[in-house]
Amino acid sequence: MKTDYKPLTWPLFLELIRLPAKTASLLPFLLGTSYAYYAYGQFNWLNTLIYFIGQMSIAFFVTGFNNVQDYYKAKDLAYRGRDNILGREHLNPRHMMALMMVFLIIACSMGILLIIRTNLVLLFIGGLAILIAITYTAGPVPLSRMPLGEILSGLCEGFGTIFIAAYVNMPKQLPIAMYFDGWHFVITANLAVILTLFVIALPIVILDGGVMYADNICDLQQDMKNQRFTLPYYLGKQRAVKLYPFVPGMAFVFVIIGILLGWLPWLMIVVFGLIPVVIQHTKAFLAVQDKGKTFITAIQNLLSVASVEVAVLVVMDIIRLLKS
Repeated sequence: MKTDYKPLTWPLFLELIRLPAKTASLLPFLLGTSYAYYAYGQFNWLNTLIYFIGQMSIAFFVTGFNNVQDYYKAKDLAYRGRDNILGREHLNPRHMMALMMVFLIIACSMGILLIIRTNLVLLFIGGLAILIAITYTAGPVPLSRMPLGEILSGLCEGFGTIFIAAYVNMPKQLPIAMYFDGWHFVITANLAVILTLFVIALPIVILDGGVMYADNICDLQQDMKNQRFTLPYYLGKQRAVKLYPFVPGMAFVFVIIGILLGWLPWLMIVVFGLIPVVIQHTKAFLAVQDKGKTFITAIQNLLSVASVEVAVLVVMDIIRLLKS
């Protein structure tokens, strides 16, 4: 049976990859890059550019790939035809998958360049990230159908992006490296640097995971129809909603920990000026958990905190540059 598919227009492409949401990938990249110069005085513009292309390509791939997989795996035909962009706009799923493979190839190519320019360890870090991205919605038991989405989303988009963005700017001071010494395979690691990057990334990790958590709360009924058993499913909606305010709360806790440990500048205290805004967003979501009305508040919490953190680090970088 022949299906009349529509061409992929530019507006539809932007919706397919959810371009506005890519800010959630861009800000951790900027935070890691700016932190590398603030804390270690290192910036490599070429590595940064290569990673930017690779990071955005993998971000486009993940979103588009997930849309295609959700289309194929949908048990609820109403969801496939009404809510999924491929079904709603009559897009050819094979063509969309081919386009996503192009983005994946670009991302892998950029990754190979960075491995050559830095260290073999990026092969394993990047490979793990891509494996998670693919198995998130593909395979016999997709990760998105398990109560792991919040953790994986936060760690990959939060810590993973920040760590690699800092890593590629530190070729002379790599926090972890793999190399051959004669016939011996050697791994070196600066645990202090790794721990520092993890702690300063935690607010973004938590808020990024919170976006997925809010998404899964809003989609709970739809997910159950499509046999996606996410964390809110196991918690129950009432308990899941009650736990939601702890997400932004824990993010602010780790900001203050980073400041007290001296890993973040004291100027970062301005982030706490966002508390009234975050409380307002959180109350709005607690009142109504709706994908079209209040889900955006979780994204706004992430973007507002991440934007201020990046802005503070950029100011500190300018000060450092002027003093050098």
